[in-house]
Amino acid sequence: QVQVVESGGGLVQPGGSLRLSCAASGIIFSAYAMGWYRQAPGKQRELIAHITPGGTTNYAGFVKGRFTISRDNAKNTVYLQMNSLKAEDTAVYYCNADRTTNYWGKGTRVTVSS
Repeated sequence: QVQVVESGGGLVQPGGSLRLSCAASGIIFSAYAMGWYRQAPGKQRELIAHITPGGTTNYAGFVKGRFTISRDNAKNTVYLQMNSLKAEDTAVYYCNADRTTNYWGKGTRVTVSS
């Protein structure tokens, strides 16, 4: 059974940092591309960052220089380090494992507010 579980969300002040984690099980993690997405209230889900099995990364323009995606294949985990957070980063953050089949986690909520 495949499980994708996000953690690390919470309330943070503007300018602060959070690190999200996503642990996957039931798949050959190293063979999957992994992505972080987010969905704010009333908006569509959008891609934030993506990392290939080989470690190549891509970012949405609105997070470049602030967010960093990384993976630890030994721990079957992908991370999203988020710095310089803004109120507009408030959303539910989702992890995706992508190969021939997509697997999604249930999300972790990030609220950026003073």
